[in-house]
Amino acid sequence: MAKAIFVQDGDAIHYTPETDLAAGSVVAIGDLIGITRTEIKANNPGSLAVAGVFDITKDPDEVITAGTKVYWKSDDQIIVTLATGNKLVGKTIAAAPEGATTARVLLTH
Repeated sequence: MAKAIFVQDGDAIHYTPETDLAAGSVVAIGDLIGITRTEIKANNPGSLAVAGVFDITKDPDEVITAGTKVYWKSDDQIIVTLATGNKLVGKTIAAAPEGATTARVLLTH
């Protein structure tokens, strides 16, 4: 019979980066997106939030309505609405008009 053993709550995961990460860094691990809440030094354990609401940098020319799926465009370090080649971050919970540099996003995992 299959067995599961509780390891940790699911709102954050353990993570040890290879390089220093500032607080608020977006990290892609395969298809999983996490965000550092605090600075994590290289080769030191820390945690990534994989649940919650974050203001994440977006293209100021893009208009994003509330409830829109947004994706991490790692080359530009921004969220976009184009899924192709990008990783799902979550859904916006408020509109982010043209000129806004961030969008408020509920992380999806």
